[in-house]
Amino acid sequence: MPDLVFIQPDGSEQGFEAPEGISAMQAATGFGVPGIVADCGGQAICATCHVYVDPAWAARLPAPAADELAMLDCTAAERRPTSRLACQIRLDAGLQGLVLHVPEFQQ
Repeated sequence: MPDLVFIQPDGSEQGFEAPEGISAMQAATGFGVPGIVADCGGQAICATCHVYVDPAWAARLPAPAADELAMLDCTAAERRPTSRLACQIRLDAGLQGLVLHVPEFQQ
């Protein structure tokens, strides 16, 4: 099973192994996942790595910090209850198989 799966708006999936300790955004940009722009490079100041955490996984993630919540108000695509910034999701063994949905647009 892939460590991380990104699902595009058209339903296509891209799964791959990613090392523990990096962010989901770093994994996405390193593996060329379309739709993860990451303009700020992971500083939580641009909201261009916005993702929708699959509902089956949402409760397994730590709660977002105040700065992430503030940036989620700035997303180009609709903010949903499972919206997160991929730069703020640190991968660890407990997130093996994490599924993230990419919004239709980031900017």
